[in-house]
Amino acid sequence: MSSPYIVGLTGGIGSGKSTVARLFGQLGVHWVDADDVARQVVEPGTPALATIAERFGPDVLQDCGSLDRAWLRRRIFEVPEEKQWLEGLLHPIIREELVRQLRGKPSYELPYTLLVSPLLLETNQHELVDRVVVIDVPESIQLERTMARDDNTREQVEKIMAAQMSREQRCARADAIINNNKPLTDVERQVRALHDRFLEEFR
Repeated sequence: MSSPYIVGLTGGIGSGKSTVARLFGQLGVHWVDADDVARQVVEPGTPALATIAERFGPDVLQDCGSLDRAWLRRRIFEVPEEKQWLEGLLHPIIREELVRQLRGKPSYELPYTLLVSPLLLETNQHELVDRVVVIDVPESIQLERTMARDDNTREQVEKIMAAQMSREQRCARADAIINNNKPLTDVERQVRALHDRFLEEFR
């Protein structure tokens, strides 16, 4: 089979992208997670990490030599120019690795694969996909889940949410929307219905 169609799966922070990706995975769908790739490209020994350390100094590294992501997150939201610099460095590298992983699986059992990315629509990653699926929850739920999961302050989570595309804008660009403010059984039903739809559309 030739390279598969690519379905982009996105949503705001705390919307449940990983949960929904796993539900697709249970149906046999291969996925690539942009958050995982973003971590891989700054692992110790990578050129990107060396460039970041040169820019920000030793404080950006943990004692073991890996990136202190919490320190860097605080820094870039305090200084917008640093956020722009970091995105200019990492976004092209992440995109290149995403393409490699999406196209690199030797054989596909299904006609489509997933690109899971929080910044699918904010970056040019959306150019890689054939369909856009948005996972939608109320902003109050995003805030609650993210504060509980990442031990972030309300202020920090609100800054992250403000830097992302608004809920309304995101949903307006969707080919399909999954309501993740429902019981898991209902979310599973939505995922299966979309899976069946994509099998039909991409066959």
